[in-house]
Amino acid sequence: MTEFKPLVFSGVQPTGNLHLGNYLGAIRKFVALQANNDCIYCVVDMHALTAQLVHEDMPNQTRSITAAFLAAGIDPEKHIVFNQSAVPGHAELAWIFNCVARIGWMNRMTQFKDKAGKDREQASLGLYAYPSLMAADILLYRATHVPVGDDQKQHLELTRDIAMKFNLDYMEHIRRTGYGIDITVGDEPVHAYFPMVEPLIDGPAPRVMSLRDGTKKMSKSDASDLSRINLLDDEENISKKIRKAKTDPDGLPSEIAGLAGRPEADNLVGIYAALADKSKADVLAEFGGQQFSVFKPALVDLAVHALSPITTEMRRLMADPGHIDAVLRDGSARARARADVTMKQVRDIIGFLY
Repeated sequence: MTEFKPLVFSGVQPTGNLHLGNYLGAIRKFVALQANNDCIYCVVDMHALTAQLVHEDMPNQTRSITAAFLAAGIDPEKHIVFNQSAVPGHAELAWIFNCVARIGWMNRMTQFKDKAGKDREQASLGLYAYPSLMAADILLYRATHVPVGDDQKQHLELTRDIAMKFNLDYMEHIRRTGYGIDITVGDEPVHAYFPMVEPLIDGPAPRVMSLRDGTKKMSKSDASDLSRINLLDDEENISKKIRKAKTDPDGLPSEIAGLAGRPEADNLVGIYAALADKSKADVLAEFGGQQFSVFKPALVDLAVHALSPITTEMRRLMADPGHIDAVLRDGSARARARADVTMKQVRDIIGFLY
């Protein structure tokens, strides 16, 4: 192999109900990317333990994420859909990366600070080491690209740091085993085992914000269900949530500059743009100068049109858990076959006997 084979990897945690932000920021991108890429999509159930140790409904949460993948249009036969815990290599490589990563790198992770809050001494070690497991998820398959939101970009940069340090520390071992590839990072030639993974961030709404507070990300954990549109919401609920979405007294501007300092207006325009596959400028050209009393009903119609087929198919799939479990078993076996190759080679590079 003279270059890393292009591969897309990403995952979604099975915690809480999937919402519009998950769809626009992740799952819809997953669907689009599979047309021209080799893709692996994972339900990251091991990561879910960092948010809450005991989950009474973990099996059904895992099935729900899988159902959303399938309902949105991911093809589990052409690509791989599986749950993380079914492939032991994720945990094994994460431990190796815990030894590669530096404490100073972890201390800079802003998401840990946000999630741990003021009482960081009570946060789990898993939450602190979360980025090492995320790096292992990606690099276990030597993925080259990851579709991520802005809030995960820092973790992806850490993944690159971990890959680079491993490559440099073990460069002679990599060369000796014959598993490496000559790459250039900046101006530095490196004989690498792991690729320098690249983020895929695009679209008019890469980060969807709360319908109740445009300064906060739309979240599954928000106490208010009115803050988000869940993928299983019916037409009535979608309409209610958009009608009640926070706005300001001014009408919509005609230019993007007019959205500055108006996070709620910016969020709703971004959602419309993403659902309609338009730019924010196009949306404002159509609705500029009009009040939210005109814009919100149009957004309701668009959201219902886009999400109803997915909702219907998700409900159909969730009624047949045996089928979802079969998809996951097949995907896990295929993912494990790829992961086993990586772990054998990593053990050879490190010098583990097995």
